[in-house]
Amino acid sequence: MKRKNHQFKERAYCSIDDLMRLRFDAKALQMPSAKRGMRQQTGQHRSKFRGRGMEFAEVRVYQPGDDVRTIDWRVTARRQKPHTKLFHEERERPICIICDQSISQFFGSQIAFKSVVSAEITALLSWAALFYGDRVGGIVFSDSQHHEIKPARNRKSVMGMIKAIEQYNQALSAQQNDAPRVTLNKALLEARRISKPGGLVFIVSDFQDSDADTRRNLHQLAQHNELIAIQVYDPMELQLPPPGIYPVSDGQDIAMIRTDDKAFRNHYAQAAKERQRLVKEMCDSTTTPLILMSTRDDPVRVLKHGFFLR
Repeated sequence: MKRKNHQFKERAYCSIDDLMRLRFDAKALQMPSAKRGMRQQTGQHRSKFRGRGMEFAEVRVYQPGDDVRTIDWRVTARRQKPHTKLFHEERERPICIICDQSISQFFGSQIAFKSVVSAEITALLSWAALFYGDRVGGIVFSDSQHHEIKPARNRKSVMGMIKAIEQYNQALSAQQNDAPRVTLNKALLEARRISKPGGLVFIVSDFQDSDADTRRNLHQLAQHNELIAIQVYDPMELQLPPPGIYPVSDGQDIAMIRTDDKAFRNHYAQAAKERQRLVKEMCDSTTTPLILMSTRDDPVRVLKHGFFLR
């Protein structure tokens, strides 16, 4: 699935304007959400989403087959006819998006950098959540700091996410300081603090620094939330280009790499395969759906396809 040229231009950075324009594309996304439906709260029905609450809807005349535990005895006594309570699942659910803007994301061999793709995904999810009436917020983090946006159902929350993303994205080429490093694990711990039970947590990252602690943090977060992992990768991270000599740059310096050594190519491919296996295994162990997003992909199409397959 290739990116549409008129929508996604080749670039290393994103801007607020870029991320705001994605609100139009976000309307094509159907956010993962339970359908709101009337039901009796019998205790045997389980919401599609872990921890999803139930809220009172109405009282109606008791019908054969209704659970006697839902009888409203006050209304029954007042009207001299059995009445039962109906409940429905809460439609609103808090959505927390973790957006990785660390230095490992500042890479791209085609179309766009991983950091830009992650920014676009986060913006799309934020706008879509707002359109569907869900509270949305999250955590944007770099190697040196992180910014939290408390989930809220308003445009201000989405703009808070977008502004933080642009700030961190634009700073990626700046010299890194010696402050304690912020990692994905730190962001997951913070997400546990700001997320609410029954919420949906998106993790948008390349998962380059995931480890045993990441697995444990995912498990703890998944106990009260539904998780969806979106792994952003560049094709060159999985497979080297054809044998030759290629220039690479960090935005300041340029170096040349050789890809014609067969042993090196094999080692590179095996290492990439093993990294990917570990990420998938980690997500599987916590029943976290994993959506793969290449820097060549159209984010809207991949997200729609990924949500449909869940």
